[in-house]
Amino acid sequence: MSDNTVEGLKARYGEHWRWLAVTTVMLGTMATVLSATVVNVALHEIMMEFGIRQGQVHWLATGFIAAMTTTMLASSWLLDHFGVRKTLATAMTLFTLISLVGGFADSPGQLIAARIGQGAMAGLMQPMGMYLVFRIFPRNRRGQAMGIYGMGVILAPALGPVLGGFLVDQLDWRYVMFAPAPVTLIGVVMAWRFLPLPVSRPAPYRFDLPGLLLLGTVIGLSLDTLNRLQLLAGQEVRIAAQALLVIVCLALFVVRERRARHPLVNVALLRKPVFLYANLGAMALGLALFGSTYLVPLFVQTALGFSATQAGLLMLPAGIVLGMTFPLAGRLADGHSARKLVVFGIALFATSAVLFASSDLELAFGWLALWTVIGRIGIGFMLPALSTGALNPLAPEELGAGSSTINFTRQLGGAFGVNMVALTIEFGEHANGLPTISAFHSAWWLVAAFVAMAAIPVWRMRV
Repeated sequence: MSDNTVEGLKARYGEHWRWLAVTTVMLGTMATVLSATVVNVALHEIMMEFGIRQGQVHWLATGFIAAMTTTMLASSWLLDHFGVRKTLATAMTLFTLISLVGGFADSPGQLIAARIGQGAMAGLMQPMGMYLVFRIFPRNRRGQAMGIYGMGVILAPALGPVLGGFLVDQLDWRYVMFAPAPVTLIGVVMAWRFLPLPVSRPAPYRFDLPGLLLLGTVIGLSLDTLNRLQLLAGQEVRIAAQALLVIVCLALFVVRERRARHPLVNVALLRKPVFLYANLGAMALGLALFGSTYLVPLFVQTALGFSATQAGLLMLPAGIVLGMTFPLAGRLADGHSARKLVVFGIALFATSAVLFASSDLELAFGWLALWTVIGRIGIGFMLPALSTGALNPLAPEELGAGSSTINFTRQLGGAFGVNMVALTIEFGEHANGLPTISAFHSAWWLVAAFVAMAAIPVWRMRV
């Protein structure tokens, strides 16, 4: 039987075992990002096949992100009780099965349910990479490791839209549901081979299930309430009642987390100013990343008449450049001010969004690709710096809770970002049942404004 202790892995693979372990968790994160992005180029075809509007089809993106946001906070408890090896392998296995089932969905409801299931498993996988990096790498190499890890992860959104466009145009949109399955299957094998068993485990403690249910209710009801604003007439009472219930559940969640012995969210960490400001910045990063990833393919296909393949190719240069930016940004994060790097990234991304908001129907493919590249360079400077800036001040025993919290806030920003972008488009001008370019312009201005506002808390990080 193989010795999967840290010492056994070092003896078997040498000092390179750290990179083998990081590559393994990177596959899990790549699968989640691939699944989150590959479906975006298929949204137009799904709308056509099922005869639904953009206001409903966006749940394929929003439902995924909302489920991922909710379940990722369970990762800390799972890591403490089962370790990264069992947790990641199990989540990858279930993710694979749900992806295959979703590919055979014959109604929008079934497809959305499969996307929510994918998101739930993705939430368990997402924090593993950051957790492992901060556990096995020394402090002065964490930025470099996060940069390399991020470079690999970025291959998914770089290649995902291209792969999705090819599958949609040459085969069928259903194949975008199948696409992440091979990645997670390889990840399951690597997890059992390369990930270490936990050195020690804390005494068993109760999982904060009430907190998870309250949080899931808050997120789900909030997004549904925002979505119902599309058809406000006749729903005023229901919308008001849901909004009130969201406020009550949020208050109960905060009270629960402050009193629980082992809370889902360690509220005490948010009392540390640097960590709090970094999380506010992470919310803006999530809005920028997921909002733009949803918006770009739908914008160029619906308003500019691009094919799914063209929409995917448009995202390819940006993904490659982002992958190249990550190692550089990671190294800079080890020795330079995190807030300056993040603010620089915010400025670049806001510039990209403003350029899209000022576009017209005759715009050449090359200019659109360039503006996407500018935005992705901005994100490349934001992510490693935010991660190191947030987690470096924490004690080793706080890293698990810290990494899950900052991943949670980033995904939360993404969930609400996609929802608000979709709502803005739906409220905009339509022709023949589809949004016009002016509706997309409004959404781009919204993204630019929210991201620019994030510079205020980020500048107060003082790291």
